[in-house]
Amino acid sequence: MNFPVFDLHCDTIYELLGKDYRAGDILRSNSRHIDLDRAKTLPGYAQCFACFTTPMEDLPGQLTVADIFERELSVLLRELNANADCIRQAYTAADVADNYNNGIMSAIFSIEGPAGFGYDPALLENLYQIGFRISTLGWNEKNVLTGSHVTGGGLTDLGREYVIEAQRLGMIVDVSHISDEGFWDIMNITEAPVIATHSNSRKICDVSRNLTDDMFRAICATGGVAGINLWINFLGENPCLDSVCDHIMHFMEMDPEGKHIALGGDLDGCDRLPAGFAGVQDYPKLAQRLIDRGVDANTVQNIFWNNALGVIGRCCI
Repeated sequence: MNFPVFDLHCDTIYELLGKDYRAGDILRSNSRHIDLDRAKTLPGYAQCFACFTTPMEDLPGQLTVADIFERELSVLLRELNANADCIRQAYTAADVADNYNNGIMSAIFSIEGPAGFGYDPALLENLYQIGFRISTLGWNEKNVLTGSHVTGGGLTDLGREYVIEAQRLGMIVDVSHISDEGFWDIMNITEAPVIATHSNSRKICDVSRNLTDDMFRAICATGGVAGINLWINFLGENPCLDSVCDHIMHFMEMDPEGKHIALGGDLDGCDRLPAGFAGVQDYPKLAQRLIDRGVDANTVQNIFWNNALGVIGRCCI
């Protein structure tokens, strides 16, 4: 059975920059996890494309993280312009729905790590105008906003300001990569749905990048979603499509209708995927495995499309 795919996180744009950061690859057709030729085989496709920056990166020459952010944005805009026949930028859920109804794929801009603009909440309004609709507060580093899942440490005063400003604008706060302390600090001040774009269940795979049951319940209570990550490091032993299903079905023990579970494959942001999944073209295999394990088609439709679309609709004006 085939379903449209709304994926909350990929690192494809960063990968298109290449090792020399000169944007040598293209989105239409490539050897990575995502390209448009393969995505067009799906009955519908919306992808959140992350612009990724971190001060932990070892950059060549005189390049700065700000340069990398600008180059990623430039590549994203270039590729949308070059492929306007099949994919368009979406600012709202209505844009995604209109594109889908017209046989067009959607691109939503997101931020993975605000290092590229100095972690400055004052710049979020300009970025929102450009079209960024989702933002983490960092990656694996401790920064001026928060600690990470690697370092520990909660939100700073500037981090609280960042969350408040993002939500004022209608930009969704993404808790993937954040510390446990930072997560709960956000939950104490949030006034909007919070999402984890690419985080699994810590009960199934006990790593700090995954969500505890209490974290997932807290995300549900805000009206947010957790996007299922396909990187094998976050799936558990002998990762395969059943491993991915295990995370989804554990979350469904707390969310029986599957209203707060989505897709966040981390494609092109990981070096190894579970057995049976090689790229975006294989999402139908995951859908079929869920059906085989007893998940009804309406719930799969929610996980694959409706839930991500819904949270964008609730937050992004």
